[in-house]
Amino acid sequence: MTLVGAHTPSGDPLAEAEARGADLVQIFLSNPQSWKKPLAREDADALRSSPIPVYVHAPYLINVCADNNRVRIPSRKILQDTCDAATEINATAVVVHGGHVTGEGAQEEGLVRWRKALNALDTDMTVLIENTAGGDKALARRVEWMARLWEEIGEFGVGLVLDTCHSWAGGEPFDGLVERILEATGRIDLVHANDSKDPFDSRRDRHQNLGAGETPAEELARTISAAGVVVETPGGAGEHAADIKWVRQACAGTWPERL
Repeated sequence: MTLVGAHTPSGDPLAEAEARGADLVQIFLSNPQSWKKPLAREDADALRSSPIPVYVHAPYLINVCADNNRVRIPSRKILQDTCDAATEINATAVVVHGGHVTGEGAQEEGLVRWRKALNALDTDMTVLIENTAGGDKALARRVEWMARLWEEIGEFGVGLVLDTCHSWAGGEPFDGLVERILEATGRIDLVHANDSKDPFDSRRDRHQNLGAGETPAEELARTISAAGVVVETPGGAGEHAADIKWVRQACAGTWPERL
């Protein structure tokens, strides 16, 4: 059975999961737009003994591929801090965006920078690299670059998150997408099931509720059953519960209600 959950507010994630009928939950442990390290949590014991998997999303600022070492070095540090904090709550994995080379640097430099970042990372926490919607020199936007990235860093045991909005907005066709990613990386560990507010190849990362956006619903439904699923769609518990139901129907091979 495919586990299906949602990214929720981080204050009381287990209660948020219950309100959504979720099988798993994803949270931030710190401000996603800040370099500040996560603080100790009062509910750490409850999270450590959680009956459902807890995934941690690292801050959006992280870009270990950046030319500027004022971004690249803090990115490595906050990734370490996030993995440490995730270990404290016995999280299943830490999700981090694949990043992109900035400035005049060649895209290939990002491969080396990812290797250096993982060499420096001191953790037993599983790191899952998420595909991205934009970035001309992104390391995880197009499948051919995912293949090159995994050739460079696959030995570190990193996993992959497939975000359906990012694939659509990033210009990656859904036809055979799961198979192409599996051939490139050997794994899909988690799916972020999101519709897109924008057209194909828009490079715009704007999520929409499932079946209500620009992504062809039939293609979206066929893609999301590759692994455990997190919805990162707009709204609160009610909207997320509806999207979770949509995913479960799709994974069961029945047409979701909003299709």
